[in-house]
Amino acid sequence: MDYVVLDTDVASLSFRRRLPAPVMASIAPRLWCLSFVTVGEMTQWASLRSWSSRNQGALDAWLSDRVFLEANRQVARLWGHLSADGRRRGRVHPVNDTWIAACCLAEGLPLATFNTKDFADFAEHHGLTLVSLDRGH
Repeated sequence: MDYVVLDTDVASLSFRRRLPAPVMASIAPRLWCLSFVTVGEMTQWASLRSWSSRNQGALDAWLSDRVFLEANRQVARLWGHLSADGRRRGRVHPVNDTWIAACCLAEGLPLATFNTKDFADFAEHHGLTLVSLDRGH
């Protein structure tokens, strides 16, 4: 089975059934993985909007069908190296993007994101594989 990690932007659109058809077609055959960061961000999103128990249940069910990438010692150490390397080169990365990149790199998995510019530095300097997405526009 081919795996792909969904960045929060892609996961959110998928949950809301708003992924453009070409994007869905490009990632549908793969097993979808979510980092602990994306689960946290989506949970925060629902909580800030005071979702009903029905909507929260729908999110929980959607999340439970995904492979969950946890933080562990390897991911934490990779995060530290990625963060330090970026700072040395004058490129400070957003904390959550760095965690997501660390999860992908630790597992050797590609990342599907619409925010390729946010992850391009990790691809260029650390070998993060980015899945090219087209919103279909």
